[in-house]
Amino acid sequence: MKETLQAYATIIISTCICILIALASAQGGLISGSFPVLFLCISVTFIIQWLVFIPSYYWSTERFYDLTGSLTFIIVALIAFYNKNQFLGNEFDFRSIAITVFILIWALRLGSYLFLRILKDREDRRFKEWKTSFPLFLRTWTMQGMWVFLTSVSGITAICSRNIIEPGAYFYIGCALWIFGFLFESISDYQKRKFKVQNPDSFISSGLWSLSRHPNYFGEIVLWLGTTIIAFPVLQGYQYFSLISPIFVFWLLTKVSGIPILERHADKTWGDQEDYKKYKESTPVLVPKFFE
Repeated sequence: MKETLQAYATIIISTCICILIALASAQGGLISGSFPVLFLCISVTFIIQWLVFIPSYYWSTERFYDLTGSLTFIIVALIAFYNKNQFLGNEFDFRSIAITVFILIWALRLGSYLFLRILKDREDRRFKEWKTSFPLFLRTWTMQGMWVFLTSVSGITAICSRNIIEPGAYFYIGCALWIFGFLFESISDYQKRKFKVQNPDSFISSGLWSLSRHPNYFGEIVLWLGTTIIAFPVLQGYQYFSLISPIFVFWLLTKVSGIPILERHADKTWGDQEDYKKYKESTPVLVPKFFE
């Protein structure tokens, strides 16, 4: 009973947090009819999660969870970009183009990677206990809506901004960080996938994984920081609340669903092995040791 109440409380609180951030970030933004475009984006984000939750709960499957999240990023970015183009007419805003393209590339890459992984593994251990419980599984899907919205809100707010500024230092620094982070995450995932094919029961400690125990998460944090830096110059007033994006990504990956879960699993699986103990002692958990 307590767990059920906590699940529903989490659903309500997480949804309300996103609504408040949307209310603030929509100030001075684009309007579609009489509806702020950012409100349209947050509505679509959560509606998609809740709709796909229904058949997923019915069949007790998490197979479409990651794919749905990635597709939601794409849909929301395209909604914002379409409305920006309607606002600009024949003009171009390179900032909006860059942010949209970056979100599409990242979501397509991550979505395909995670979807193929779940098809291969057939089950995601994260969902073993949740997918048979209505409130716990609904909480999981709602939290994905929160993840999509808060992760992308700085970029989406910039796309929805009426403030048009030519690319400058922030733009180029942000693009460089995004490219670096994207490559770091992509290469890390590729190295791990290739390693697991030949060593399914071992932990990886080569390549970028020799620099960090979670180099893919480091790359993801950096790329969303880059997106936020690109967005920063056009933000104004309450829109600065959208700067929560990289903070949220860092918190989520280091305190909630990323590193803590994987570290516990690794300790349970290889914790008594000397080579793993040495690897853990000598390798940073997140920020790579680029220099000895």
